[in-house]
Amino acid sequence: MWQAQVVITLKQGILDPQGDTVRSALTSLGFDGLADCRVGKVILLRLTESDRAKAAAQVEEMCRRLLANPVIEDFRFDLEERP
Repeated sequence: MWQAQVVITLKQGILDPQGDTVRSALTSLGFDGLADCRVGKVILLRLTESDRAKAAAQVEEMCRRLLANPVIEDFRFDLEERP
């Protein structure tokens, strides 16, 4: 069994108003030196597939077909074997 942690973020150059809001709020709380803040999402998936390469291919396909919008978002994922 594998667990995939998928991280999805907006592509560079795409405006991130949520990230700007968080950066502004952190600055107003006194956290100086914050040049940029990008907000994304994390999705945890547990797969029953036993083969690592097949599990990775499944997650890649899930990301391309549903989890991420390829026009405006980038994704990456890590696979970890779980008992």
